[in-house]
Amino acid sequence: MNNTNANDFNTGVAKHPCFNKSASKHYGRVHLPVAKYCNISCNYCHRDYDCPNESRPGVTSSLLSPEGAVDRIYEVKRLFNEISVAAVAGPGDSLAEPRNTMKTFELVKNEFPEIILCMSTNGLNLSENLEELRDNGVNFITVTLNAVDASVAQKIYRYVNYKGIIYTEKDAAKLLLDRQISGIENAVKMGFTIKINSVLIPGVNDFHIKDISAQVKKLGVYLFNVMPMIPAEKSYFYKIGLKGASRKDVAGITKDIEGINIMDHCRQCRSDAAGLLGEDLSKKLSEREEDLRCECKKMPC
Repeated sequence: MNNTNANDFNTGVAKHPCFNKSASKHYGRVHLPVAKYCNISCNYCHRDYDCPNESRPGVTSSLLSPEGAVDRIYEVKRLFNEISVAAVAGPGDSLAEPRNTMKTFELVKNEFPEIILCMSTNGLNLSENLEELRDNGVNFITVTLNAVDASVAQKIYRYVNYKGIIYTEKDAAKLLLDRQISGIENAVKMGFTIKINSVLIPGVNDFHIKDISAQVKKLGVYLFNVMPMIPAEKSYFYKIGLKGASRKDVAGITKDIEGINIMDHCRQCRSDAAGLLGEDLSKKLSEREEDLRCECKKMPC
C-alpha cells in the first residue's frame, strides 16, 4: 500500500461508522435501497419491502431510483448532517443487476464528493464488477460469507442464479463459495477495504464460524462481523421452526478469534437505514414522506 492509498485508507476507516466503533458515535451512514433483485435464495431470508416496523437486513419501505438516492441523502442530511458514508445494501443484492448500483455511486460521487462510498454483496458477481466499482469511487465492500465449506453452505441456500442458470444443493453452494472467495481475494488485491458478514445459524454453521474467520484472515480481510440469525417470517428456516441466535451466542464464539479485527457494534441495519447506528432515522423519513403525500392530496392539481 503506497502512502496515498494508506492515507485514504486511514481517513476512510476513521470516518466509517461500521468499520470503526469510535466513528459510530459521531458519524452516520445512509443506506440507499436501489438494488431490487437478488440472485441467491437464503433459507433465513424472505424479502418484503413495506415493513416499516421491522429492523433487519433486506428490509426497506420503498425502492429508490439512483436520482432518488441523491434526494434521500439531502433529506437525511437535513435531519443529521454528519453523514460520512453512503452505501448500497439491498434490499436485493447490489450486483445482481448492477446498473442501478453503479449509476447511484456515480451520481452520489459527483454530488457529495466528501462522502465515503460503500457496498454490500453476497459476492457472486463481485469479481467482474470490481474495476467499475473502483472507477466510481467505492472503497469499502462488505461480503456476506456464511460458510467456507460447500457441505455447510448447501444447508443455507436454496438456489443460486448465475448468468440465468439456476443451481441447487451442493452445485449451488460450491459455485457461490468459489465466486465469493475469488471476489474477496481480488478485491483485497485491488486495495478495497473488506468486511465479512457471517450470519450465525444455530445448528447449521455455528461450529464453523472460526473456520470462516481463519480463511478470511488469510485473504487479507480487514474486519469480521458475526451477526445472529434473525429468521424472517415466511422464510424456510422460520417455517421449520429453526430458532434465531443471540448476541450472547455471537460473543461466545468470537471471543477466542484472533488475528483479525472483530466488529462488535453491528446493528443489523435495514436497507434504508440512515443516521447514527443506534438512532435509525428511516422510520422518521418514511413518516415525513407520508405526511408530504397527504399534504399533496389536499392541494389542487
